[in-house]
Amino acid sequence: MIAERVGIVTFSQQTFRRGGRLECEASQPLRVFRPLPAVSDRLAVLPQYLMPKGALTRLAGRIAGARAGAVTTALIRRFVARYGVDMSEAAEPDVTRYPTFNAFFTRALRADARPLAPSGWLCPVDGAISQCGAIDRDRIVQAKGHDYSTTALVGGDAALAARFQDGQFATLYLSPRDYHRIHMPCAGRLRRMIHVPGDLFSVNPVTARGVPGLFARNERVVCVFDGAHGPFVLVLVGATIVGSMATVWHGVVNPPRPQTPRVWQYDDPPVQLERGAEMGQFLLGSTVVLLFPADVLRFVPDWAPGRPIRMGEAMAVAA
Repeated sequence: MIAERVGIVTFSQQTFRRGGRLECEASQPLRVFRPLPAVSDRLAVLPQYLMPKGALTRLAGRIAGARAGAVTTALIRRFVARYGVDMSEAAEPDVTRYPTFNAFFTRALRADARPLAPSGWLCPVDGAISQCGAIDRDRIVQAKGHDYSTTALVGGDAALAARFQDGQFATLYLSPRDYHRIHMPCAGRLRRMIHVPGDLFSVNPVTARGVPGLFARNERVVCVFDGAHGPFVLVLVGATIVGSMATVWHGVVNPPRPQTPRVWQYDDPPVQLERGAEMGQFLLGSTVVLLFPADVLRFVPDWAPGRPIRMGEAMAVAA
């Protein structure tokens, strides 16, 4: 008997000899086994379509920004214990010194906590690699079976997206325990910032597998830079209970959350940020997507989906 799995049903084939030849009868269903991962992931994220994500995010933002004294300290202590946050890396390791949860969540690190790789492009965040690799014309891999367009990611600007056709991308996930400041992968001059309104789905790995076009449908802040090797983009993607996103040149970008995109140009005076410099932060976790043009860089060999990463480590070298 030869058994093979097709979809969610296991089939069997009876083999026998006829005239010296090995032949098979028609396949018959044998048993049902667990659903395909894609189906189970879609079912797992179904409640997110129904929950009031905007209201939950506003509530989380108010709680995170509240100066509640002992209550705030107790919340921080519980969070540290629950997620195993390493406070020895923080510039201020004493949790009682943080007046709000947001102040703790966006805490600075010790100056020696994240040494910078001596050359090449730097990893801009702590977290894990969700996906990275080549852009297929204008398509970015989100997860197995899902992709989305660079045009959708940057808010519909086809001319901007075209600059990254067949280029390279990296999608980096920041978990609750991670350091939540974002740094520059290389030196760059800021040209434009676009706030794109959208949904507020979670951005954890299960949701990435279960929600089509996740990173191009969630609220996001698109930061466009020019560097020594051409343009590059950092996209800060919002999520459920991400109270807001901020940049060092603008401050808090959202709220407000209007229904149409907002665009800021930065030609004069120029905003220049050096390699490894802080460029922004999440007030409650999320994801960063990076875009680079074709034939500019290649990721270091051990960069692959699922790998833990730390800000300042080597991310890529010149192509």
